[in-house]
Order: sequence, then structure tokens, then C-alpha cells
Amino acid sequence: MNIVLFEPEIPANTGNIGRTCVATGTKLHLIEPLGFKINEKALKRAGLDYWDNLDVTVYDSYDDFLAKNPGAKIYMATTKALNVYSDVSYEPDCFIMFGKESAGIPEEILLRNKENSIRIPMIGDIRSLNLSNSAAIVLYEALRQNNFDHMRLQGQLHSHTWDEA
Repeated sequence: MNIVLFEPEIPANTGNIGRTCVATGTKLHLIEPLGFKINEKALKRAGLDYWDNLDVTVYDSYDDFLAKNPGAKIYMATTKALNVYSDVSYEPDCFIMFGKESAGIPEEILLRNKENSIRIPMIGDIRSLNLSNSAAIVLYEALRQNNFDHMRLQGQLHSHTWDEA
């Protein structure tokens, strides 16, 4: 799986998403301009000590991203979409793109990707969910559909065994 952040602005969100990517074996793709420096303290604090284990690529622009990932299946996560995120089938190597916190993915990009645009349902006039929460929601649905491939499905107790219960 691949998470793409189009011009992210808030380092804590990107750090949280980076941590989620490490925990799931997901690649992170960042499209510039970024609203922070990649070595910023807030970014690394949110990603904790996981940031060094993150598979991350930074691109100069959206066109640079497309050129370096030809033929990629890209789902555009946006509040403007017609399709619900849980109603599509995610391929194991797909890309899920999220826009910048203040504006989302530009509408000209969305218009070219109508069929692959997805949304998380919300009630009322809520503008959007937090970016890192949205990324986790959609990513885990995509991982669930792919049977959490390569992920540990059972946890372990530290001081006891489950057989004691």
C-alpha cells in the first residue's frame, strides 16, 4: 500500500501518518511544497522513534509524482467525492492520496479522477476529519480488504498467556 500526501501543511499530521505507515508496512509519498521541513522537530515527535524506519519519498510536484509512478492506481480521498471509501476494492499496490489540510486535493485533479475519488461519510456541515485520522480510516479499510497481508493478527500479553483466561 501507498499513502500520498499532496502538499501537507501540518508536521504533526504527517508525523502521525508516517507512524501509521511504519506500523502497516505502507510507503509514504510526499508531494511538495511541504508546510514544514522534513527534519522538523514536531514531525519527528509525532512519528516518535519510528521515523527512521519509514519508507518515504518526496516529489517536487504532482507531475513529478505521476512521472515516477507511471500507471499507478490512485484513489483520491476528498470530502467532495461521490463514492464512499468502503465501497471500492483496493489493490495491494494502490496509492491513496490525501490533500493539504487547508484546501484538499485541487478540483482539477479530482475532475480527472472522478471514478477513483472516495469520501468518508460525515453528518451535517462538518468540513472534514483530521488528516491523520482520515488516512488511518481509509488505509485500514484497504488493508482489511487485502486480509492484512504480512501483518501480525494476534497480540501477546506481557506477564500472562491467553491460555490462563
